[in-house]
Amino acid sequence: MRGGGPSVLGIVLAGGEGKRLMPLTADRAKPAVTFGGTYRLVDFVLSNLVNADVLRICVLTQYKSHSLDRHITTTWRMSNLLGNYVTPVPAQQRLGPRWYLGSADAILQSLNLIYDERPEYVAVFGADHVYRMDPRQMLAQHIESGAGVTVAGIRVPRTESSAFGVITPGSDGQTVERFLEKPSAPPGLPDDPNCVFASMGNYIFTTKALIEALKRDAEDESSVHDMGGSILPQLTDRGEAALYDFSANHVPGETSRDQGYWRDVGTLDAYYEAHMDLIAERPAFNLYNRSWPIYTHSYQLSPARFNAGGIASESIISAGCLVRGQVTRSVLSPGVVVDPGAVVQGSVLHDNVHIGRGAVVRGAVLDKNVEVPPGATIGVNPERDAELYTVSKGGVIALGKGQLVT
Repeated sequence: MRGGGPSVLGIVLAGGEGKRLMPLTADRAKPAVTFGGTYRLVDFVLSNLVNADVLRICVLTQYKSHSLDRHITTTWRMSNLLGNYVTPVPAQQRLGPRWYLGSADAILQSLNLIYDERPEYVAVFGADHVYRMDPRQMLAQHIESGAGVTVAGIRVPRTESSAFGVITPGSDGQTVERFLEKPSAPPGLPDDPNCVFASMGNYIFTTKALIEALKRDAEDESSVHDMGGSILPQLTDRGEAALYDFSANHVPGETSRDQGYWRDVGTLDAYYEAHMDLIAERPAFNLYNRSWPIYTHSYQLSPARFNAGGIASESIISAGCLVRGQVTRSVLSPGVVVDPGAVVQGSVLHDNVHIGRGAVVRGAVLDKNVEVPPGATIGVNPERDAELYTVSKGGVIALGKGQLVT
């Protein structure tokens, strides 16, 4: 950190396959998936770290990482003069000819990064969540508590617990009493039996505690070598784990509506719903907070254009778009074209999607370069859509990169 503060190395875990987000992850890692028109999912965690002066960051990659590596290396250029960097680190196979066995094994195989940097603390954050957070506030609590690890937690309905690591806090509200990975029926919180603390996948470690925990885990043949499934339970059993309540985190420029916003967009339905959060009059997540910006690549494109009676309402329209039809409650990435007579409703269109004359697209997510022919329909005939495309449990229709539309 700048200003003489404690030294912190950021490690971003970006190697997940993202099967539940198919077909958007058929050709790229989940952190590289487009979000909000111009961003990639990885931009949110990197922006949070950089805004908090964590300026030396390693992004551990593995699965179909080309577009992610390219985005990081072309977008996230830090000051070489000051020794700052954001760098992708592919699986190095330093411990033998094998890929990462889990997120803990990924860090174990990359311990050279920590040995080289010699930080006092290591911030291990996930790469595929949408949120704003000031990690400095979590770090301050971690240092004060003297814990080996502090895990960020957020309250979620108990019915959703099977999707998360669940934290049971001690009587002091800060010590982690138990850590259960994706339990089906965990106990509720004392002050709200219908809620649990879910792990956000963000951890701050004292460096010595992290290295020792990883080495103990490596010797355990029964371990799944995962941060949530292995390392956190281990340190919890040793009394070295603490909870950071995300609701106590505040960033400059936040609104009462978007304070504490965090979404795991690991499924098509969650991904779609998070986009719908962006477009309301008072958005649940405000992309326009200049006091805590989310950084990304700046496209060299002309501004969006509306011709031939084209209109858009309650929507995000990116640079380079040409709208000559009707767009409502939708998010359009750069270069999207909507021809005259076409209707786009409640949809998310990635780069260079072309909606032909008179076509109708409703409740859909179309990956880049999809061309919808004139007069074609998506989201109008559910039975036909189910035969041709991926349809989520919530009814979101998804087409992969360049997928043909008939």
